[in-house]
Amino acid sequence: MLLERVAAWPDQAQAEFVRSLEDIETRHLGPYRLSDNERKAVQRGLQEMRERKLADDAAVAAVFNRYRA
Repeated sequence: MLLERVAAWPDQAQAEFVRSLEDIETRHLGPYRLSDNERKAVQRGLQEMRERKLADDAAVAAVFNRYRA
């Protein structure tokens, strides 16, 4: 069984395994919790939106057109 084999893995591999399982558990069993940095980024984005600092459709289209082959 896989879980029995994990016990023989190096510590670093076991830690990665645990992080993977925690990620799966979080995605399937509960709400995602923002980190402090993620929360600040969301707040900055919302503030920029309120201040109308986001690019309009024409500006976005111009950038895509400039780099399109």
